[in-house]
Amino acid sequence: MEEIHIKETIPVSPSTPPFSQDHTLPLSHLDTDRNLNVTFRYLRVYVNTTTSNGGHPFNVIAAALSSALVHYYPLAATLRRGQVDDRLELFCSRDHLGVPLINATVNCTLEKLSYLDDSDPNFLDGLVPDPDQDYGLANPCVLQVTVFECGGWTLGAAIHHGLCDGLGATQFFNVMAELARGVGRISANPVWDRARLLGPRDPPRAEGVVREFLGLEKGSEPYGQVVGKVVRECFPVKDEWLEKFKKVLFEKSGSSFTTFEALGAFIWRAKVKASGVPGDENVKFAYSINIRKLVKPPLPAGYWGNGCVPMYAQLCARELIEQPVWKTAELIKKSKINATDEYVRSFIDFQELHYGDGITAGNRVSGFTDWRHLGHSTVDFGWGGPVTVLPLSRKLLGSVEPCFFLPYSSANAGKKDGFKVLVTLQETHMPAFKKEMEKFSSQDFDLS
Repeated sequence: MEEIHIKETIPVSPSTPPFSQDHTLPLSHLDTDRNLNVTFRYLRVYVNTTTSNGGHPFNVIAAALSSALVHYYPLAATLRRGQVDDRLELFCSRDHLGVPLINATVNCTLEKLSYLDDSDPNFLDGLVPDPDQDYGLANPCVLQVTVFECGGWTLGAAIHHGLCDGLGATQFFNVMAELARGVGRISANPVWDRARLLGPRDPPRAEGVVREFLGLEKGSEPYGQVVGKVVRECFPVKDEWLEKFKKVLFEKSGSSFTTFEALGAFIWRAKVKASGVPGDENVKFAYSINIRKLVKPPLPAGYWGNGCVPMYAQLCARELIEQPVWKTAELIKKSKINATDEYVRSFIDFQELHYGDGITAGNRVSGFTDWRHLGHSTVDFGWGGPVTVLPLSRKLLGSVEPCFFLPYSSANAGKKDGFKVLVTLQETHMPAFKKEMEKFSSQDFDLS
């Protein structure tokens, strides 16, 4: 039985002091969205190669982290509640400026575990730090290096979502990786200036579809819904199945759909059907869009804060289950029309006007995200890019049952066909969901 052994945890500080005076940095209204008051956890897997760095992974990461924190010192600071409006802000103190880095080992090889392509969730959890809420605010970035018997290793990251999204974190890790490889000049100079670049208008005005999707429920807490024990399962999606599915949708509707729209519609319906949601209840399909180039003016290239806003498609559960799947795919497709500068500004203004009023998208939210093309694989510390990247978070876009589209590990030569879908669902509902997914794999798409 493979066992993870934690050897030590050390605080890593910037290699040179990045400031001389303690100060507070304000966050943007996207950063302080209550849905983002969570720690996002994910894992990168690296194999030992003949062209690898040559140093011990823990020492390489510790040195690169120390150098990178000179540029990205907010990751080593402390999140706290502001005294005026209770929003999160970042306190940067010379007395507390460090990132906890965990040094661990495992008594087996990556190959034995299929490069963590579909490993036991409990084992994976041990490879990534899992801070509680207080520790996660005091230490918004916690990292873990775990070295396997084969010389391969994993980098587990737990980063508070209030500081950055996946793209912002990847920018930071790419800078770390450049420094580890000895690059003299980093490619991305970080830009903060969050309150100005993504601040509310004067006066704030939340208009349009934002008010259709977001409501107010005093005292409501994101992710506060009680759903019982949840489990995570991976489902294969072969190219052949997907192409046939999209072809049938085209024949039925006359419209072409992306993989995210088509498969998202099928899985959303399957989840709602399996969960037994009352027919008259509203259900939502939630996903993020990158607004860095959408807003006017566009955000500067080095901006590494949250640069996405949630988008929604919604209808009542009965309609979702009974209508043809292509109509649901069309609904998701049409929701993208809302992706405008005005939508972003209205979302920010809604946060300004109603932050303390319990902003909610409701309890029947299904969060979806596509990790197949996010650039996670670019992070090369000298061992080549990661062969596997896995999210471990179970809280996404107000949903406690998220769905991720993920590529297979590049180290598993036999699994190049298609990709996998990682679904989190209440344990008692998973058997019924599996039956729906069996229809997909047998190409019995039930499109009526």
